[in-house]
Amino acid sequence: MARDTDGKRNFALRDANGETSVFSGRTPRQAALKAARRLEPADGESNASRQDLRLREKGTHKVHIYEGWAWREDAPDDKPDWMPSTITEANVSKQGIEHLEEL
Repeated sequence: MARDTDGKRNFALRDANGETSVFSGRTPRQAALKAARRLEPADGESNASRQDLRLREKGTHKVHIYEGWAWREDAPDDKPDWMPSTITEANVSKQGIEHLEEL
């Protein structure tokens, strides 16, 4: 398994066009949450449409499969001055792991 000295691993987001983006994190879930925040956000969590996220761990043949969704939410009252009044929240649910034969 290819790992940096800080323990972070790289995960490539896969879609019909191949691998489009790379997200890093100590766990696959952390990278999936970063990818989910890039989805089109809904007005609320209950209205959010769920999409499949397939993340291949770089240096391995593992593809971590998640269901992800994103929504807009008001920023907390104690937010810093630079933060916008509306933020994007996201959540993911692991669906499984797939092993590729070849990269």
